[in-house]
Amino acid sequence: MPSIILHLNVKDDKKVLEEKVTFVRNLDALHAQGRRSVVSIGSFDGVHLGHQSVLDSVLKRSDENELTSIVTTFEPQPKEFFGDERAPARLMRLREKIESLLAFGVDRVVCLRFNRELRNLSASDFIARVLSRGLGVQHLIVGDDFRFGCDRSGDIGMLRAYSSRYNYKVEDTDTLEVDGQRISSTLVRKLVETSDFVGAKQLLGRAFAITGRVVHGQHLGQALGFPTANVHLHRNRAPLSGVFAVRVYVGEKRYFGAANVGVRPTIGDAVKPILEVHLLDFSGDLYTQFITVEFLHKVREEQKFDGLEELVSRITQDVRAIKNLLHDEMI
Repeated sequence: MPSIILHLNVKDDKKVLEEKVTFVRNLDALHAQGRRSVVSIGSFDGVHLGHQSVLDSVLKRSDENELTSIVTTFEPQPKEFFGDERAPARLMRLREKIESLLAFGVDRVVCLRFNRELRNLSASDFIARVLSRGLGVQHLIVGDDFRFGCDRSGDIGMLRAYSSRYNYKVEDTDTLEVDGQRISSTLVRKLVETSDFVGAKQLLGRAFAITGRVVHGQHLGQALGFPTANVHLHRNRAPLSGVFAVRVYVGEKRYFGAANVGVRPTIGDAVKPILEVHLLDFSGDLYTQFITVEFLHKVREEQKFDGLEELVSRITQDVRAIKNLLHDEMI
């Protein structure tokens, strides 16, 4: 199945979320209600080709057995819950991940709030309360390295050991490799961080991109002659930083631009990283619209300048360099 990203129409968001997405804050609220399902569980950060292989298997088993297909994930990610500063930067915000999973064709996304209750749940209780009673699992598809329960004490061997008691089947997925390397979110993250966007595209099945709603900022870019579309990343850490040549989609229309990901050190007003995009050859109002920004080339690192005049001079150089880089595509 091809890799696709769905950008929900703003007016349809509530309806789609109500029908297809379940946010579970308390495990007692999770009930299968007699429904039997094919389930996969994981972070699914990036929804890369390895994830897509799992999703293919979920949809295949769902169709074969006329069962509901469910993907279950966690929010926040476990390492984020523990406050670990080494928690990896997300490739996708939660909204993007949900949209991508739904666009792939799964019937339902169940998002479990990772809190103290879930963290302290034993592996056996996880199987009983979450998989069996909560999700109605009849067929479970996970990677062979899947771990669950308090202190990650449960593994695929335990899932198989309990399968007859709770009447489900377990299927593990083959590891996908590219050039001898296992496809994983960690590997994609490394490629994005080092600006190997060609390599990242090979593992994702699409260009690495960030999608978000354009918000109001200080309008400083417009005053400086380089108006920008600002997008909050909804992450404590960004998976990349610096100045980039990008391709931007606004609905069905495509543009090219210069993007900065970072904390704007010259201005010094950003606590968390933000995405700013200056669209080339564009005029109009993008506020409240969703845009998708595909990263093509890195131009330089983000840096602090002595003042706005020096900043404008460098942005002018960046835009000129990006136009040269993208000349053939922009024709």
